[in-house]
Amino acid sequence: MVGYNKNHMIIYYTDGSCEPNPGVGGYAVIKNMQPVKLGGEPSGELTTNIRMEGFAIIEALKDARGQECQIFTDSEFWINVITKWSLGWEKAGWKKKGGEIKNLDIVKEVCPLFRSSKATLTWVRGHNNDPGNELADHWANEARKQQLLQRS
Repeated sequence: MVGYNKNHMIIYYTDGSCEPNPGVGGYAVIKNMQPVKLGGEPSGELTTNIRMEGFAIIEALKDARGQECQIFTDSEFWINVITKWSLGWEKAGWKKKGGEIKNLDIVKEVCPLFRSSKATLTWVRGHNNDPGNELADHWANEARKQQLLQRS
């Protein structure tokens, strides 16, 4: 079955879209090759592509509800934040050398979710003909268009 590996692990693809950047954004979560969550900046404010990518990962983790899953993302930034950088930031009281931690609201939400999950984060090169990533990109753009319509 497409979207499942041999262990029937849930497979997610996540992506964010923002045009212009910063601007109106949207994100998508694809579960087993079907869109399951589309959204945008919760505050309704203008946002960034990075924020949309982060919210998509949060929603995939919430959707998995602790089940074993693999989340494919084209955001190396969020993989590094979640699996490496945030560990030091948290030990330092959510501070880092060189200034403020951007998107700290998302960092503080996604990190505990990931740490208590059975999720594996896997980087996939964006816009490189990966069917799941292309689907996530398509739906993230659709989510952004929905956000635009809601603003007008």
